[in-house]
Amino acid sequence: MARPTFDDLVRVMATLRGPGGCPWDRAQTHHSLRPYLLEEAYEVLEALDAQDSDRLREELGDLLLQVVFHAQIAAERGAFTVHDVVAGLHDKLVRRHPHVFGHVEGIQTPEDVRARWEALKREERGQAASALEGVPSALPALIRAQKLYRRATDAGFEWPDVGAALEKVREELAELEEAVSSRDGAGVHEEVGDVLMTVAKVAAFAGVDAEQALRDACGKFTRRFQQLERLAAQRGQRIEQLSLPELEGLWRQAKEKEG
Repeated sequence: MARPTFDDLVRVMATLRGPGGCPWDRAQTHHSLRPYLLEEAYEVLEALDAQDSDRLREELGDLLLQVVFHAQIAAERGAFTVHDVVAGLHDKLVRRHPHVFGHVEGIQTPEDVRARWEALKREERGQAASALEGVPSALPALIRAQKLYRRATDAGFEWPDVGAALEKVREELAELEEAVSSRDGAGVHEEVGDVLMTVAKVAAFAGVDAEQALRDACGKFTRRFQQLERLAAQRGQRIEQLSLPELEGLWRQAKEKEG
């Protein structure tokens, strides 16, 4: 039996959506599929974090299903087909890599490529467009913050150095402390956002992906907390039975065990 091709996958999706197909698939819309698209993207990230190639292959397939599914829905209303999606992506990649497919010279480093890519995107958006146009509001907040800062930086809006960015973090922390002290709920909400925005800028200055840094920190906290739970269980106790000094002692042990 021949190995299924991409076109075979497209035909399967059309059959599922067609007369006599699957009732669930036929009932779906662009809107109803939104949570699945997000879920599958995050499952790809988990497979990457786990460095699990078999799982990554499977999760990329599930993510591809979402692309084919949305394209099929669009095709049914005459908007575009999945082949239009592929053609558009092909043309974009060629257009935005003139140093490979054209005659542009002087692009030697990944930084050169990114700068050229962003310049081409600005040309495509038009000179009248905002530098921030096109940054999706649905992005995870830290990713969005860094993309907004990167666009602003490319437009010339930039702090002089990382020291200035750190000073801004201290300034925002002071304002947060003031809001907390005054029990100003709305103020705390706003200042927490400002602190996170400025921390994202410091990360950008340092060449750190703020979203990934926080994901890694969440993973580290999870491992240490679960180790703390195991240590408490070895003592025949639950963590809610322990005093704060006892919990701090177990936390230090958990950190030491992790190395």
